[in-house]
Amino acid sequence: MTDFRQKALDYHEFPVPGKTAVALTTAAETSMDLALAYSPGVAEPVREIAANPADAYRYTNKGNTVAVISNGTAILGLGNLGPLASKPVMEGKALLFKRFANIDATDIQVKHRTNEDFINTVEAIADTFGGINLEDIKAPECFEIERELIDRCAIPVFHDDQHGTAIVTAAGMINALEIQGKNIAEAVFVCLGAGAAAIACMSLLVKCGAQRENIYMLDRKGVIHSGRDDLNQYKALFATPTDKRTLRDAIAGADVFLGLSGANLLAAEELALMADNPVIFACSNPDPEISPALAHATRSDLIMGTGRSDYPNQVNNVLCFPFIFRGALDVRASEINDEMKLAAVYALAELAKEAVPASVLAAYPNITELTFGKNYVLPKPMDPRLLARVAKAVAMAAIKSGVAEINTVPEYQE
Repeated sequence: MTDFRQKALDYHEFPVPGKTAVALTTAAETSMDLALAYSPGVAEPVREIAANPADAYRYTNKGNTVAVISNGTAILGLGNLGPLASKPVMEGKALLFKRFANIDATDIQVKHRTNEDFINTVEAIADTFGGINLEDIKAPECFEIERELIDRCAIPVFHDDQHGTAIVTAAGMINALEIQGKNIAEAVFVCLGAGAAAIACMSLLVKCGAQRENIYMLDRKGVIHSGRDDLNQYKALFATPTDKRTLRDAIAGADVFLGLSGANLLAAEELALMADNPVIFACSNPDPEISPALAHATRSDLIMGTGRSDYPNQVNNVLCFPFIFRGALDVRASEINDEMKLAAVYALAELAKEAVPASVLAAYPNITELTFGKNYVLPKPMDPRLLARVAKAVAMAAIKSGVAEINTVPEYQE
């Protein structure tokens, strides 16, 4: 057993098993406290909520809770290991919600036979929460599940593997292309991977200005082209009329490589074929599609990002999902729409251009300087300004797009 593996297991087992717990938010010390908290006092908010369901936001924790829900069919890079095995990840997500946005999150693992079973289960419990974060659900089932739950639930439903990844990727990509002197509308993209995250990333990049005709997406069978008859409706959105068939074909002259697939799938010889000043986001975890060391040894003119925290330019959805939900909850948004996602993209991109506070550098003892450029295209997760910038942008977009019940944005402290 490696030292890190043992540390990870110990972290989850001690001092008590797991990573989260329930804490009281009000007094429970006297007989009067208990009379108010339960019987008979609890009857009063019950009557109020029965008469006006919106009062659940006044008298319960609904407005600051998110359910983190999975069926365990696509756990990290480990695959379909079942609902119970996904619990450490969902607890971890709950920890991040609390640590970065002070949101109380409850992890829920669902056993089911069909998509409809899963959808019905989540729909039935949705009113308990202020929002739902779906996690680690495999494609293409995740698309139907999210779409149906958005239609059926009166609270925001957000599949973070899709949209959180896409938001952070788009923010980093906008900045990286700017630094490299490239126009997103003219850039040629190669996306290795065609699952939920890949499709969401490329769909959002199109909304940011990328052109579909400049996108080559690849699955296990090669380039997704218009001559293939084995594509589901989601992959078909990126079917390109081309004679390119392999990664080597597609990457020749490309400006961007986005990897959401597996380890060591981009060869140095293929990287060498890309256009001048390429952008490489190799986001497979824990091992990227090409190692940063090999990439930099092959090309001195690239910008490199990965999903890992031990390399520059970490593309990680912790940069957005806590703050997106914070903004959505604070204005009681009924959904997280494209306007809110794009607001988060541009808030993240702009924050990376600002001077970095000393507190951020203190949180990363191995880093002495962070300045907008090739090794810093995205803010760091420990940046205390993320909450104010992203949550505010999301809340304002919710109000402007008409999905908010509250039309006043809170004053967020940086």
